[in-house]
Amino acid sequence: MLMRTHLAIAFFAALFLLNHVTYKFIFIAVTLIATILPDIDSAFSTIGKHKIARPIQMLTKHRGFVHSFTLCLGISFLLALYLPVLALPFFLGYAMHLLTDSFTVEGIRPFWPFKSVSKGMLRVGGSIEQAIFIGFCIVDLVLLVSLFLK
Repeated sequence: MLMRTHLAIAFFAALFLLNHVTYKFIFIAVTLIATILPDIDSAFSTIGKHKIARPIQMLTKHRGFVHSFTLCLGISFLLALYLPVLALPFFLGYAMHLLTDSFTVEGIRPFWPFKSVSKGMLRVGGSIEQAIFIGFCIVDLVLLVSLFLK
């Protein structure tokens, strides 16, 4: 999926859980940052275009190890040990990215190193993704307004 769709879906998830967290700004910021991180393995992505991403791209292919719950859970576990306030929003953002990519034609290998692939019929940038993006933007706006009206 495109970065904007990942952000819209992750923002929805963060807003949905926002009333249950203490550090609201940190929660939203980390969720949004974490949702774009898996695409660091692609030289064509916004985050992957930076030079700091090159070593990762040389070590793995796009939608390989970096696009797995194996890495997501490993990093989330380390954050839970050392920076617990970041663990849940990191897991949420990263996992939402993986979940949404699992519905695309390219799919993901969710439990790397196992070979099983989770994939669907969505085309990246296609009309269905556009509709999903618009739908989540509308829901995000409604949730955001409802949070301010409380």
